[in-house]
Amino acid sequence: MKDILSECIKGNKSSHTPIWFMRQAGRYLPEFREIRKKNPDFIKLCLNSDLVNEITLQPLKRFDLDAAIIFSDILMIPYGLGQKVEFKKGIGPILEDINLNNIVNTTKEEFISKISPVYEGIKKVKNNLKEKALIGFVGAPWTLLLYMLNKGSPKNNFDFNKINKESAIAPLLKKIGEMICLHVDKQIEAGANIIQIFDSWAGLLPKKELSKYCYIPISKVVEHIKRKNIPVICFPKGIGENYIDFCSIVKPDCISIDYEIDPKWIKEKLNGLPIQGGLDPKILLTDKEKIKKNTENYLNIFKDYPYIFNLGHGVLPEIKPETIEYIIQLVRNKK
Repeated sequence: MKDILSECIKGNKSSHTPIWFMRQAGRYLPEFREIRKKNPDFIKLCLNSDLVNEITLQPLKRFDLDAAIIFSDILMIPYGLGQKVEFKKGIGPILEDINLNNIVNTTKEEFISKISPVYEGIKKVKNNLKEKALIGFVGAPWTLLLYMLNKGSPKNNFDFNKINKESAIAPLLKKIGEMICLHVDKQIEAGANIIQIFDSWAGLLPKKELSKYCYIPISKVVEHIKRKNIPVICFPKGIGENYIDFCSIVKPDCISIDYEIDPKWIKEKLNGLPIQGGLDPKILLTDKEKIKKNTENYLNIFKDYPYIFNLGHGVLPEIKPETIEYIIQLVRNKK
């Protein structure tokens, strides 16, 4: 029996709407918080293959989900390239200054040896999964470039013109693209059977720069993944109406939409391309009636369309596990 998520991405009819959640393994689960308390260094936690296995499987022990997504972080790539990465509570990731020469000359062997526990973790999860998808993931070239040059989240501190003037951009983008493809290959070898590409900060790009920084670099990664006969989901968060151009140029197997996208509009524009997600995570902090209304809205719009239920971004730390359970029941009971 094939997993239902892969079947949906291929456009095949399934008995029910597949469901999983971005950041389903994480801070909203008390069992994850227990592990986190004992493991304050986030990068080290991502490099502990036994704990990666345990954390990845935690939501599947609780909930009737159709996929596991490996517990990791998009910043494992800068880390693998030798840029120091640490996570500070209340601030987020902090990256040290880049040494371009060291990064560009990092060999594949050096990169793999630094983050090999990620792949060990995937192997362990694969051994424990039955008939469910195992999603591996990477950050998109632009989002990784931005973190590496900005040395942290661009949420409160971003100047496109400053980044755009950096002489390091061309060699960095080239190296990042190569390492993304290598990281994908190793995840697939370890057992991932779907890959999602997160372009979390695509929405910060001016429209005229989308082609250079978003469409073209991601297209190369998507082509690489497709040659492996592995489905690829893309999530170019925040690009609004440019989702349509993205899909026609990049040609992902499935597109993950953020909560600012009108689901009716994108369904009409995409001619059957499988769609994932959309529901605003903040809705999950409201009452049951509102959650039900919004969840069923997506299910009704995408009835008889290849659709994977998910959120328009990751599960928030404040969301109660019971709310996730409630949504899963709504999706499962929808005829």
